[in-house]
Amino acid sequence: MFARTERLLLRPGWAEDAPALARAIADEMIVRNLANAPWPYGLAEAEAFLAAPKDPILPNFLLFARTDGDPVLVGSCGLIRKASGAIALGYWIARDHWGRGYATEAGRQLIEIARTIGIERLDASYFVDNPASGRVLEKLGFMATGLRGPQFSCARGHEAEAVLMRQWLVADAEGEGALAA
Repeated sequence: MFARTERLLLRPGWAEDAPALARAIADEMIVRNLANAPWPYGLAEAEAFLAAPKDPILPNFLLFARTDGDPVLVGSCGLIRKASGAIALGYWIARDHWGRGYATEAGRQLIEIARTIGIERLDASYFVDNPASGRVLEKLGFMATGLRGPQFSCARGHEAEAVLMRQWLVADAEGEGALAA
């Protein structure tokens, strides 16, 4: 599956993307805010990530800024099935591209894809020491659930406090939830 936004191309990662992926994510400030990425993160980790089996239904994209020349890898986003069965939205943006709205732009597209494939609810979380991620999730229509607790960060090597957020994409059978804007 591929998608385009005004400024981004969202596509699956390919083996030949490994060097660019390793360069883009090789920043401890990025990786420490992801649950499953190790630190340090190098070429071997990028190759393993790209070669790992992916859920055939849930999209997982690399984000490329569309330019007059070659596209530039700026981050990643995807939908992940948690052990509980819940579907979660996750993303990261390379530090050189922070503050440009790429996470919000990609997130909006990913939410639209989730609606299209029939997902009723998305979860997302952020570590409390990364409030910028919480602001992105709020812009995307996620609401705080009131639940906070420890979440493991592979790069940190321990649990850190995280905030759980949720967005209903359709009203459920009991009339709860809301159509997100």
